[in-house]
Amino acid sequence: MWGPDAVAAVLFVALCVYVLTGGADFGGGVLDLLASGPRRSAQRRVIARAIGPIWEANHVWLILVIVLLFTCFPKGFALIGTALHWPLTLLLIGVVLRGTAFVFRTYDSRREDIQARWSWVFSLASVFAPVMLGVSTGAVASGALTVDAAGVYTGGWVEPWLAPFPLATGAFTLALFTLLAAVYLLVDTEDAELREDFRTRALQAAGAVFVTAWMAYFAALRGAPLLAAGLLGSPLALVMQGLTALLGVALVGAIARRRYRIARGLAVVQVVALLAGWGANQWPWLVVGTLTVEQAAAPEGVLWGTLAVLGTGAPALIAAYVWMIRVFRRQKLSGAPGVPH
Repeated sequence: MWGPDAVAAVLFVALCVYVLTGGADFGGGVLDLLASGPRRSAQRRVIARAIGPIWEANHVWLILVIVLLFTCFPKGFALIGTALHWPLTLLLIGVVLRGTAFVFRTYDSRREDIQARWSWVFSLASVFAPVMLGVSTGAVASGALTVDAAGVYTGGWVEPWLAPFPLATGAFTLALFTLLAAVYLLVDTEDAELREDFRTRALQAAGAVFVTAWMAYFAALRGAPLLAAGLLGSPLALVMQGLTALLGVALVGAIARRRYRIARGLAVVQVVALLAGWGANQWPWLVVGTLTVEQAAAPEGVLWGTLAVLGTGAPALIAAYVWMIRVFRRQKLSGAPGVPH
Protein backbone atom coordinates (compact mmCIF):
# COMPACT_ATOMS: atom_id res chain seq x y z
CA MET A 1 0.00 0.00 0.00
CA TRP A 2 1.82 3.07 -1.29
CA GLY A 3 -1.09 5.44 -0.74
CA PRO A 4 -0.60 5.95 3.04
CA ASP A 5 3.14 6.51 2.57
CA ALA A 6 2.55 9.06 -0.19
CA VAL A 7 0.01 11.03 1.82
CA ALA A 8 2.26 10.89 4.89
CA ALA A 9 5.06 12.39 2.78
CA VAL A 10 2.77 15.24 1.71
CA LEU A 11 1.79 15.77 5.36
CA PHE A 12 5.46 16.01 6.30
CA VAL A 13 6.20 18.57 3.58
CA ALA A 14 3.18 20.68 4.56
CA LEU A 15 4.23 20.56 8.22
CA CYS A 16 7.77 21.65 7.31
CA VAL A 17 6.46 24.60 5.30
CA TYR A 18 4.14 25.61 8.15
CA VAL A 19 6.94 25.55 10.70
CA LEU A 20 9.24 27.57 8.43
CA THR A 21 6.57 30.21 7.72
CA GLY A 22 3.87 30.24 10.38
CA GLY A 23 6.36 29.15 13.05
CA ALA A 24 8.52 32.18 12.32
CA ASP A 25 5.45 34.40 12.62
CA PHE A 26 4.78 33.02 16.09
CA GLY A 27 8.42 33.66 16.90
CA GLY A 28 7.98 37.25 15.78
CA GLY A 29 5.31 37.65 18.45
CA VAL A 30 7.75 36.31 21.05
CA LEU A 31 10.35 38.85 19.93
CA ASP A 32 7.66 41.52 20.15
CA LEU A 33 7.15 40.53 23.80
CA LEU A 34 10.91 40.64 24.44
CA ALA A 35 11.43 44.01 22.75
CA SER A 36 13.35 46.27 25.11
CA GLY A 37 15.77 49.14 25.36
CA PRO A 38 15.72 52.51 23.60
CA ARG A 39 14.83 50.88 20.26
CA ARG A 40 11.88 48.88 21.61
CA SER A 41 9.29 50.64 19.46
CA ALA A 42 11.49 50.40 16.39
CA GLN A 43 11.95 46.69 16.98
CA ARG A 44 8.21 46.19 17.11
CA ARG A 45 7.69 48.17 13.91
CA VAL A 46 10.21 45.99 12.10
CA ILE A 47 8.52 42.84 13.41
CA ALA A 48 5.10 44.12 12.31
CA ARG A 49 6.45 44.94 8.84
CA ALA A 50 7.97 41.48 8.54
CA ILE A 51 4.80 39.70 9.67
CA GLY A 52 2.15 41.76 7.88
CA PRO A 53 0.31 41.70 5.67
CA ILE A 54 0.72 38.04 4.58
CA TRP A 55 1.17 36.35 7.95
CA GLU A 56 -2.36 34.91 8.15
CA ALA A 57 -1.89 33.20 4.79
CA ASN A 58 0.75 30.96 6.38
CA HIS A 59 -1.99 29.08 8.22
CA VAL A 60 -3.05 27.57 4.89
CA TRP A 61 -0.36 24.94 5.47
CA LEU A 62 -1.76 24.03 8.89
CA ILE A 63 -5.22 23.79 7.34
CA LEU A 64 -3.79 21.46 4.70
CA VAL A 65 -2.31 19.24 7.44
CA ILE A 66 -5.65 19.08 9.27
CA VAL A 67 -7.68 18.36 6.12
CA LEU A 68 -5.31 15.60 5.01
CA LEU A 69 -5.38 14.09 8.49
CA PHE A 70 -9.16 13.81 8.80
CA THR A 71 -9.63 12.83 5.13
CA CYS A 72 -6.84 10.31 4.74
CA PHE A 73 -6.22 9.15 8.32
CA PRO A 74 -9.67 9.37 9.97
CA LYS A 75 -8.85 6.98 12.82
CA GLY A 76 -5.82 9.02 13.74
CA PHE A 77 -7.74 12.27 13.47
CA ALA A 78 -10.51 10.91 15.72
CA LEU A 79 -8.05 9.70 18.35
CA ILE A 80 -5.94 12.86 18.37
CA GLY A 81 -8.98 15.14 18.29
CA THR A 82 -10.60 13.27 21.17
CA ALA A 83 -7.60 12.77 23.44
CA LEU A 84 -6.06 16.20 22.86
CA HIS A 85 -9.15 18.35 22.49
CA TRP A 86 -8.00 20.60 25.34
CA PRO A 87 -4.55 21.59 24.02
CA LEU A 88 -5.82 21.75 20.43
CA THR A 89 -8.70 24.02 21.45
CA LEU A 90 -6.28 26.21 23.40
CA LEU A 91 -4.02 26.34 20.33
CA LEU A 92 -6.90 27.56 18.15
CA ILE A 93 -7.91 30.14 20.77
CA GLY A 94 -4.33 31.39 20.81
CA VAL A 95 -4.25 31.68 17.01
CA VAL A 96 -7.53 33.65 16.98
CA LEU A 97 -6.48 35.95 19.82
CA ARG A 98 -3.15 36.57 18.14
CA GLY A 99 -4.78 37.49 14.83
CA THR A 100 -7.39 39.81 16.28
CA ALA A 101 -4.87 41.54 18.54
CA PHE A 102 -2.49 42.12 15.62
CA VAL A 103 -5.26 43.69 13.54
CA PHE A 104 -6.59 45.88 16.38
CA ARG A 105 -3.10 47.02 17.31
CA THR A 106 -2.52 48.06 13.72
CA TYR A 107 -5.80 49.91 13.13
CA ASP A 108 -7.03 50.91 16.60
CA SER A 109 -6.26 54.17 18.38
CA ARG A 110 -2.61 55.20 18.64
CA ARG A 111 -3.04 55.87 22.35
CA GLU A 112 -0.20 54.29 24.30
CA ASP A 113 -2.41 52.37 26.74
CA ILE A 114 -4.51 50.87 23.93
CA GLN A 115 -1.43 49.91 21.92
CA ALA A 116 0.11 48.32 25.02
CA ARG A 117 -3.02 46.28 25.66
CA TRP A 118 -3.14 44.83 22.16
CA SER A 119 0.62 44.23 22.20
CA TRP A 120 0.28 42.14 25.36
CA VAL A 121 -2.53 40.05 23.90
CA PHE A 122 -0.65 39.57 20.62
CA SER A 123 2.63 38.64 22.29
CA LEU A 124 1.21 36.33 24.95
CA ALA A 125 -0.93 34.51 22.39
CA SER A 126 2.20 34.14 20.23
CA VAL A 127 3.88 32.41 23.17
CA PHE A 128 0.88 30.33 24.17
CA ALA A 129 -0.09 28.93 20.75
CA PRO A 130 3.26 27.34 19.75
CA VAL A 131 3.62 25.83 23.23
CA MET A 132 0.24 24.12 22.76
CA LEU A 133 1.29 22.97 19.29
CA GLY A 134 4.45 21.44 20.74
CA VAL A 135 2.55 19.94 23.67
CA SER A 136 0.12 18.23 21.29
CA THR A 137 2.97 16.89 19.17
CA GLY A 138 4.76 15.59 22.25
CA ALA A 139 1.63 13.86 23.50
CA VAL A 140 1.18 12.09 20.14
CA ALA A 141 4.81 10.90 20.30
CA SER A 142 4.67 9.86 23.95
CA GLY A 143 2.71 6.65 23.55
CA ALA A 144 0.13 7.81 26.12
CA LEU A 145 -2.82 7.92 23.69
CA THR A 146 -4.20 4.42 24.12
CA VAL A 147 -7.38 2.74 22.85
CA ASP A 148 -9.32 -0.40 23.73
CA ALA A 149 -10.13 -3.32 21.42
CA ALA A 150 -12.99 -1.32 19.87
CA GLY A 151 -10.70 1.60 19.11
CA VAL A 152 -12.17 3.86 21.81
CA TYR A 153 -9.78 6.20 23.63
CA THR A 154 -9.11 4.94 27.16
CA GLY A 155 -6.78 7.58 28.58
CA GLY A 156 -7.42 10.72 30.59
CA TRP A 157 -8.17 14.19 29.30
CA VAL A 158 -5.26 15.96 30.98
CA GLU A 159 -2.58 13.44 31.94
CA PRO A 160 -1.32 12.60 28.41
CA TRP A 161 -0.43 16.19 27.55
CA LEU A 162 0.11 17.88 30.93
CA ALA A 163 3.25 15.82 31.48
CA PRO A 164 7.01 16.54 31.45
CA PHE A 165 7.75 15.33 27.91
CA PRO A 166 4.91 17.16 26.10
CA LEU A 167 5.64 20.33 28.11
CA ALA A 168 9.34 20.09 27.27
CA THR A 169 8.42 19.63 23.62
CA GLY A 170 6.25 22.74 23.87
CA ALA A 171 9.17 24.74 25.28
CA PHE A 172 11.45 23.43 22.53
CA THR A 173 8.92 24.41 19.86
CA LEU A 174 8.68 27.93 21.27
CA ALA A 175 12.48 28.34 21.32
CA LEU A 176 12.82 26.99 17.78
CA PHE A 177 10.16 29.36 16.40
CA THR A 178 11.81 32.31 18.13
CA LEU A 179 15.17 31.38 16.63
CA LEU A 180 13.64 31.22 13.15
CA ALA A 181 12.05 34.65 13.54
CA ALA A 182 15.24 36.26 14.82
CA VAL A 183 17.34 34.80 11.99
CA TYR A 184 14.83 35.89 9.34
CA LEU A 185 14.78 39.42 10.78
CA LEU A 186 18.57 39.60 10.56
CA VAL A 187 18.23 39.44 6.79
CA ASP A 188 15.15 41.67 6.49
CA THR A 189 16.39 44.46 8.81
CA GLU A 190 18.41 47.23 7.20
CA ASP A 191 19.16 49.36 10.28
CA ALA A 192 22.55 48.33 11.75
CA GLU A 193 21.58 48.92 15.39
CA LEU A 194 18.31 47.00 15.08
CA ARG A 195 20.15 44.19 13.36
CA GLU A 196 22.46 43.95 16.37
CA ASP A 197 19.43 43.76 18.65
CA PHE A 198 18.02 40.85 16.66
CA ARG A 199 21.46 39.23 16.51
CA THR A 200 21.51 39.16 20.31
CA ARG A 201 18.03 37.65 20.36
CA ALA A 202 19.05 35.03 17.80
CA LEU A 203 22.02 33.92 19.90
CA GLN A 204 19.83 33.79 23.01
CA ALA A 205 17.19 31.76 21.14
CA ALA A 206 19.89 29.36 19.89
CA GLY A 207 20.92 28.81 23.50
CA ALA A 208 17.29 28.20 24.46
CA VAL A 209 16.94 25.65 21.63
CA PHE A 210 20.01 23.79 22.94
CA VAL A 211 18.73 23.73 26.53
CA THR A 212 15.14 22.76 25.70
CA ALA A 213 16.31 20.05 23.26
CA TRP A 214 18.17 18.33 26.09
CA MET A 215 15.20 18.87 28.40
CA ALA A 216 12.97 17.12 25.86
CA TYR A 217 15.44 14.26 25.45
CA PHE A 218 15.76 13.54 29.18
CA ALA A 219 11.98 13.85 29.59
CA ALA A 220 11.54 11.40 26.70
CA LEU A 221 13.53 8.70 28.51
CA ARG A 222 10.51 8.14 30.74
CA GLY A 223 7.75 10.03 28.96
CA ALA A 224 8.30 8.77 25.39
CA PRO A 225 10.50 5.63 25.61
CA LEU A 226 9.90 4.45 22.03
CA LEU A 227 10.92 7.83 20.65
CA ALA A 228 13.91 8.11 22.98
CA ALA A 229 15.15 4.65 21.99
CA GLY A 230 14.99 5.61 18.33
CA LEU A 231 17.00 8.81 18.77
CA LEU A 232 20.26 6.94 19.32
CA GLY A 233 19.18 3.42 18.46
CA SER A 234 20.72 2.95 15.01
CA PRO A 235 23.64 4.18 12.89
CA LEU A 236 21.23 6.24 10.76
CA ALA A 237 19.77 7.87 13.88
CA LEU A 238 23.27 8.73 15.10
CA VAL A 239 24.09 10.27 11.74
CA MET A 240 20.89 12.35 11.84
CA GLN A 241 21.62 13.57 15.37
CA GLY A 242 25.19 14.40 14.46
CA LEU A 243 24.08 16.29 11.34
CA THR A 244 21.55 18.29 13.32
CA ALA A 245 24.17 19.16 15.94
CA LEU A 246 26.66 20.25 13.28
CA LEU A 247 24.01 22.41 11.64
CA GLY A 248 23.30 24.03 15.00
CA VAL A 249 26.97 24.82 15.59
CA ALA A 250 27.31 26.19 12.05
CA LEU A 251 24.20 28.33 12.54
CA VAL A 252 25.52 29.88 15.75
CA GLY A 253 28.87 30.47 14.04
CA ALA A 254 27.21 32.21 11.10
CA ILE A 255 25.21 34.47 13.42
CA ALA A 256 28.30 35.27 15.51
CA ARG A 257 30.30 36.13 12.36
CA ARG A 258 27.36 38.17 10.99
CA ARG A 259 26.89 35.98 7.92
CA TYR A 260 23.16 36.45 8.07
CA ARG A 261 22.07 35.04 4.71
CA ILE A 262 24.10 31.92 5.37
CA ALA A 263 22.52 31.75 8.82
CA ARG A 264 19.04 31.89 7.30
CA GLY A 265 19.81 28.98 5.00
CA LEU A 266 21.30 26.97 7.84
CA ALA A 267 18.27 27.66 10.04
CA VAL A 268 15.93 26.36 7.35
CA VAL A 269 18.01 23.23 6.79
CA GLN A 270 18.32 22.58 10.53
CA VAL A 271 14.56 22.82 11.07
CA VAL A 272 13.90 20.41 8.21
CA ALA A 273 16.56 18.05 9.59
CA LEU A 274 14.97 18.18 13.05
CA LEU A 275 11.53 17.39 11.64
CA ALA A 276 12.96 14.65 9.44
CA GLY A 277 14.72 13.07 12.42
CA TRP A 278 11.52 13.20 14.47
CA GLY A 279 9.50 11.69 11.60
CA ALA A 280 12.04 8.93 11.00
CA ASN A 281 12.10 8.01 14.70
CA GLN A 282 8.32 7.93 14.90
CA TRP A 283 7.80 5.99 11.66
CA PRO A 284 5.68 3.92 11.02
CA TRP A 285 3.52 5.22 13.88
CA LEU A 286 1.00 7.96 13.30
CA VAL A 287 0.09 7.84 17.00
CA VAL A 288 3.02 6.19 18.75
CA GLY A 289 2.23 2.79 20.22
CA THR A 290 -1.40 2.83 19.09
CA LEU A 291 -1.89 3.48 15.36
CA THR A 292 0.50 3.04 12.48
CA VAL A 293 0.16 5.11 9.33
CA GLU A 294 -1.24 2.09 7.49
CA GLN A 295 -3.70 1.18 10.25
CA ALA A 296 -5.07 4.72 10.41
CA ALA A 297 -5.36 5.16 6.64
CA ALA A 298 -8.59 5.57 4.71
CA PRO A 299 -9.33 3.24 1.74
CA GLU A 300 -6.89 3.44 -1.15
CA GLY A 301 -9.47 5.11 -3.38
CA VAL A 302 -9.78 8.00 -0.97
CA LEU A 303 -6.00 8.35 -0.66
CA TRP A 304 -5.29 8.37 -4.37
CA GLY A 305 -8.27 10.61 -5.08
CA THR A 306 -6.93 13.10 -2.52
CA LEU A 307 -3.46 12.93 -4.04
CA ALA A 308 -4.94 13.54 -7.50
CA VAL A 309 -6.74 16.65 -6.22
CA LEU A 310 -3.55 17.85 -4.56
CA GLY A 311 -1.58 17.28 -7.73
CA THR A 312 -4.07 19.42 -9.61
CA GLY A 313 -4.50 22.22 -7.09
CA ALA A 314 -1.08 22.43 -5.44
CA PRO A 315 0.70 24.17 -8.35
CA ALA A 316 -1.89 26.95 -8.34
CA LEU A 317 -1.72 27.27 -4.54
CA ILE A 318 2.07 27.38 -4.47
CA ALA A 319 2.26 29.84 -7.37
CA ALA A 320 -0.28 32.18 -5.74
CA TYR A 321 1.47 31.95 -2.38
CA VAL A 322 4.91 32.74 -3.84
CA TRP A 323 3.51 35.59 -5.93
CA MET A 324 1.75 37.08 -2.89
CA ILE A 325 4.99 36.99 -0.89
CA ARG A 326 6.93 38.67 -3.68
CA VAL A 327 4.31 41.39 -4.16
CA PHE A 328 4.04 42.31 -0.51
CA ARG A 329 7.77 42.00 0.06
CA ARG A 330 8.31 44.66 -2.61
CA GLN A 331 5.75 46.85 -0.86
CA LYS A 332 7.48 46.46 2.48
CA LEU A 333 10.91 47.24 1.11
CA SER A 334 9.62 50.29 -0.76
CA GLY A 335 7.54 51.57 2.18
CA ALA A 336 4.34 51.34 0.18
CA PRO A 337 1.07 52.11 1.97
CA GLY A 338 -0.90 49.29 3.52
CA VAL A 339 1.97 47.92 5.54
CA PRO A 340 1.29 47.91 9.31
CA HIS A 341 3.24 50.46 11.36
